[in-house]
Amino acid sequence: MSEHHGRDAAPGEGGDFGERSAVEAVRNYCIGLLLATLLTIASFWVASGTALLYGPGVLMGLAALAIAQMGVHLVFFLHITTGPDNTNNVLALAFGALIVGLVIAGSVWIMAHLDANMSLPGGMMDLRTQ
Repeated sequence: MSEHHGRDAAPGEGGDFGERSAVEAVRNYCIGLLLATLLTIASFWVASGTALLYGPGVLMGLAALAIAQMGVHLVFFLHITTGPDNTNNVLALAFGALIVGLVIAGSVWIMAHLDANMSLPGGMMDLRTQ
């Protein structure tokens, strides 16, 4: 394996694309697939109501497993690392996350205000005649 000269690399990633063999690439994708599969199975197991987690802690367990799965996808499939050559990739990922967050937060905000402003007053819900 070649020396990286201070460059950060994804697991099993060589210095250049030519230095990494097809066997190493397939091995890394298989490791990522295995980890992603295990995390998916663990998520379904936690959601099925295991006794290992306290009831209200299931949501936090699922959130932790989801974050771990995002990390596996970023490292093993998208090859996002902390190296200087990945600065643009990380900035694009952060910008995408910001836009998605703004769209979701804005949608929830709009729906909350629509719910508050369009609901009928309490007396109008009772349409029975007296």
